[in-house]
Amino acid sequence: MRNFGYFEEDYTASISEKGLWRRIYNYLKPFLLPFSGAVLLSLFVTASALGLPWLMQQAIDLYITNSSLDFELRMAGLGKTCLLYGGLICLGFITAFLQVLLLEWVGQSIMHRLRQDLFRHLLKVKLAFFSKQPIGRLVTRLTNDIQNMHEMFTSIIVTIFNDLLRMAGILCLLLYMNLQLGLFLCLFVPLAATLTIIFSRLAREHFRAIRKQLSRMNAFIQETVSGVTLVQLFGRTNDLKREFETLNNGYLARTLRQIKLFGTFMPLTEFMSSLAVALILWYGGGEVIRSQLTLGELVAFFSYMRLFFQPLRELSQKYSIVQSALASAERIFHLLDTEPEDKNDPVSVGNAPLSLIGDLCFTGVNFSYKADQPILHDISFTVKKGETVAIVGSTGSGKSTLINLMLRFYEPDSGTITLGGYPLSEITRNQLRKEIGVVIQEMLILPDTLLNNIALDTGRTRTEVIKLLEQTQLTKFVANLPQDLDTIIGEGGQAMSTGEKQLLAIARVLCRNPSLLVLDEASSAIDSRTEKLLEQPLEHCFKEKTVLIIAHRLSTVQRADRIIVLEQGRIMEQGTHAELLANSGMYSKLIALDFGQPGLKTFP
Repeated sequence: MRNFGYFEEDYTASISEKGLWRRIYNYLKPFLLPFSGAVLLSLFVTASALGLPWLMQQAIDLYITNSSLDFELRMAGLGKTCLLYGGLICLGFITAFLQVLLLEWVGQSIMHRLRQDLFRHLLKVKLAFFSKQPIGRLVTRLTNDIQNMHEMFTSIIVTIFNDLLRMAGILCLLLYMNLQLGLFLCLFVPLAATLTIIFSRLAREHFRAIRKQLSRMNAFIQETVSGVTLVQLFGRTNDLKREFETLNNGYLARTLRQIKLFGTFMPLTEFMSSLAVALILWYGGGEVIRSQLTLGELVAFFSYMRLFFQPLRELSQKYSIVQSALASAERIFHLLDTEPEDKNDPVSVGNAPLSLIGDLCFTGVNFSYKADQPILHDISFTVKKGETVAIVGSTGSGKSTLINLMLRFYEPDSGTITLGGYPLSEITRNQLRKEIGVVIQEMLILPDTLLNNIALDTGRTRTEVIKLLEQTQLTKFVANLPQDLDTIIGEGGQAMSTGEKQLLAIARVLCRNPSLLVLDEASSAIDSRTEKLLEQPLEHCFKEKTVLIIAHRLSTVQRADRIIVLEQGRIMEQGTHAELLANSGMYSKLIALDFGQPGLKTFP
């Protein structure tokens, strides 16, 4: 098992906070109208909250402590004030309810679009990218990271706006009600702002570390679960337990560091709140005793103070969510910025597709996956239209790399590859891959019916698929299934043998009717009996098609018109089966290794 813990180490923050907010705003822009409506509702939510202490002051000063009025007038006034108080509570409830609905709709819509963009982008990323990325890490981007951003949109952004608006409104009201008491409260504003700035600078790094460790855990779990057979077969259970314990402990440690930061900020905010209460109780109480302040005003002051410090106490938690979301956004946009494979695709001119039926030519092709480790050296050969050519060689000789270059998963370092007279660089990848049908050893089976697994996106009808199966002698294979073409195969469905999967792969490729057919180790994992079953379908594949066979097992290449022998990325010899045997060269040695023929030398 690989140690996926190192995969995150190459990631560095490449987007500034300003840049992050700009890109987040681009996703918010289509929903500005409902979002603005939610912001507008904040005015009503804030007004209803700020009106409650004022009504409490009126009730105390005008009716409860006002002994100059008759009892009936005092009770009547108190009743009207209570009705207004209830009305404000209802207004606050209704506006807050509507605000939550709008924000949830906006947040879900933005996350839906972001998730679609990210998944669509992943399908276009270069193949080399996936060889360096654990699947669990990518799953984390599509699930956990996007969910973090969703919480910010739905419950934080406008809530913080509500809180800031409420705090500004409270300060203005307190200064208007009593300048001295208002100034007392203003002393705590710079201190609160300083604490928030310090907290914000520390929180981002903590949450980035948490997201990184979570990605490592997800990647490790994904790899372990997908390879659980090998884990049990080779007795790696205890080793993996220890590795996961290390990862889990790392996640716990990073989370606890964030909690400690949060736990430090909260008591400081509580201390400021208690200190403010003590000062205003001391000063305000003296003002009431001296009749410079009414009891109702003092009670209102305490209510406003509670409303002022409540968002401050919650601000650390809300800011934690924002910083966690920004850490997730940073990683999501970093992934979206990876270069897609179709970036350098030629622009289609007109509506007529290129005619790619013709020769496949490699001319002076050199290629390396890493700059200092060349894989192919000056490869030149031509597969003529309608010809069947086999490429053989030992493991690591560069056979599969040729297919990767043909399909433009990678681009050659130098040299050219043409199909039908057109350089591959002038052909869009989609059009190229429609013309090249590849039958590989391992294939993806969808958890769907056999019919849908064969037809895929070709639009072939049931009748056309049945006719194709008859032509390729695959009807016996289908007849053995419980529900013929409607049998559910794949995960949770009908289990398939290796030979049946190969038959399905052949049917799937022929359904696309490509002009160039590539058999990449198509029969290397099946026995001789199953290989016999594949002969008729393969014969049908070869008719009127250009065929390229990549194989370890040389029994599958003897039908080829020409055989090319690769070794260490170079063409060593080529010719027919008989010609190469007569030359007693490398092909003869490969035959000796494969069939154990006497009299032929093997590799040293």
